[in-house]
Amino acid sequence: MDMGDAPGWLGAGLGLAAFVVSLRSVKHSKRAADAAEGSAVAAEQSVVETRRSSDAAERSATAAEETLADQRREAAERRRQEEEDNRPRAQFRIEHRNKAVWELINYGTAPAENIRCLDAPGARDEWPPSLSVAAGDVYSFMMVGSMQEAVPSVLRIVWEGQDEPVLLRVPPRVG
Repeated sequence: MDMGDAPGWLGAGLGLAAFVVSLRSVKHSKRAADAAEGSAVAAEQSVVETRRSSDAAERSATAAEETLADQRREAAERRRQEEEDNRPRAQFRIEHRNKAVWELINYGTAPAENIRCLDAPGARDEWPPSLSVAAGDVYSFMMVGSMQEAVPSVLRIVWEGQDEPVLLRVPPRVG
């Protein structure tokens, strides 16, 4: 070998070294590209999962708002019902006193104004047009049966604020 060949061999060795380094560089570049691609896929999956999570959180928040609104409506309805249940009101019953005399008794907690009886006008005496019975008070009236018209077994009454007739059982005569 002559001295003139040494630079050629040196060049060939350096070329071979450069080739090996280049192959390794391509291998590392491919790994980096694969890793970057995997990272991009993972990032995309993360975005998808984040969207799903966000959608689920939004649905959950909407459901919670609806539930809260329902609970508020139910609580308001309960309060209205309790107020209605505790509201003073007139309540009546009829009791037989003696012979042809019966009593209309208001055992409720409120007075009743303008009480009207819708039944048996011939069998009972006429009630005054503006009959009022305070809470705990009694109104005595007479009912007399006849062959044409017996004492009714039920009287229907209405009063101011109570337009739907209330049916009151008329107890049988005692004595």
